[in-house]
Amino acid sequence: MKKSSTPFIFGRHPVVEAIRAGQNVEKVFLQQGMRGEFEKEIRALSKEFEFPITVVPKERLQKYVRSGNHQGVLAFLSLITYQKLEDILPHIYEQGETPLLLLLDGVTDVRNVGAIARSAELLGVHALVLPQKGSAQINAEAMKTSAGALAKIPVCRVKTTSQAIRQLQEMGIQVAASVLPAKQSILELDLTVPIGLVVGSEDEGVSAGVLKAVDTQFWIPQKGTLDSFNVSVAASIMLFECARQRDCMQGGLG
Repeated sequence: MKKSSTPFIFGRHPVVEAIRAGQNVEKVFLQQGMRGEFEKEIRALSKEFEFPITVVPKERLQKYVRSGNHQGVLAFLSLITYQKLEDILPHIYEQGETPLLLLLDGVTDVRNVGAIARSAELLGVHALVLPQKGSAQINAEAMKTSAGALAKIPVCRVKTTSQAIRQLQEMGIQVAASVLPAKQSILELDLTVPIGLVVGSEDEGVSAGVLKAVDTQFWIPQKGTLDSFNVSVAASIMLFECARQRDCMQGGLG
């Protein structure tokens, strides 16, 4: 059996029973070419319980399951409990706090996710928001890199980043994305308002569709000649500026 840092189960009945019993599923591998009632059932469960499905060749499943019958399906179990945006936001307001959310648009490196979570927890982020597809797994390596932050900070999994942005905007939260070039720097933004900050993938940055959906685009001041900061470093800079502005408003650090 292939070594995996994320626990998994396989077989049609065990997978379906685990999902219906409330197990937190990170993602499901479904064998290429599978059709019929089971395929319809697993896709219906994917919509109901909000986990992604990846269609893979039979050989990939066999790399994980060498002894036993996988029956064309394998489910990776999550190490955290994902939460919903609509549940998180009212709680933030009830605590008398100004929402600060961090949206990860296509961050695929587990170590970057872990490092971002660590900074986010230290700098007062109320929740991380990750899309179902195109994001790194929250596996043991991500948990380790986060130094335990992923076990503390709420993580919301959404269908798409653009959908999450629209949901935040409907609830009165501005959304701003880091991108080069942009007309204004992060130092010019008012980060004391309810806000969601977006960071993009390691290679492509924030996707075009997401950039169209946000309220504001900004850049992080830099003097060197390299294209950009590492995504986890960029996130830390953004969050520090947010914390600095909010601490100043509260008579804290200047």
